[in-house]
Amino acid sequence: MNPKIDYYFTCISPFTYLGHQAFLETARTTGADVNFKPVRLAKVFANSGVKPVPERPVCRQEYRLLEIERWAKKRSLAINLKPAHFPTDPGMADRCVIALQQAGENPGEFVQLVLAACWAEEKNIADEAVIREILSNLQLDAEALVAASGSVAVGDQYDRNTEDAVDQGVLGAPAYLLNGEQFWGQDRIELLAETLESQRGVKQ
Repeated sequence: MNPKIDYYFTCISPFTYLGHQAFLETARTTGADVNFKPVRLAKVFANSGVKPVPERPVCRQEYRLLEIERWAKKRSLAINLKPAHFPTDPGMADRCVIALQQAGENPGEFVQLVLAACWAEEKNIADEAVIREILSNLQLDAEALVAASGSVAVGDQYDRNTEDAVDQGVLGAPAYLLNGEQFWGQDRIELLAETLESQRGVKQ
């Protein structure tokens, strides 16, 4: 039985962008299944006591940018530290992830392209045209998926994901939960990988 990882994130998070490919590769090489759970990050932050970026002390804001730059270099990812469309509303993109998963599709590549659109390509991921273009480029039914993203069922799942994150004590995005154990932040992927490797062959 494959291990399962609950992946809490939002499509606007720079640290989700920095870790996304490395996380998916870790899941692939260890045979883990990923449950994509985009959340309303503001509610997760409110529960964990994290302030929105503009409300943080200047020293923390400056260090955040330094960390983004360092990790982008380490992960060989293009990055714009101050993208033209940040902050913006990630809701439609997040809900499309849910719609994809409900349709039986793997949303991993879609998430990567949306994150890159914001953090490397100066695109506004709140713009429906941007989301449609990404879906179409992946040979997916953009019309149906965008429509589904606005459905009550998808909206309810978005809320449940957020409630689950709060109940589980998720600290921010990204967070990876393996058997209820939280690995918070893309800089914990190596620790997650070690834990997964140590559990390989162990009966679940």
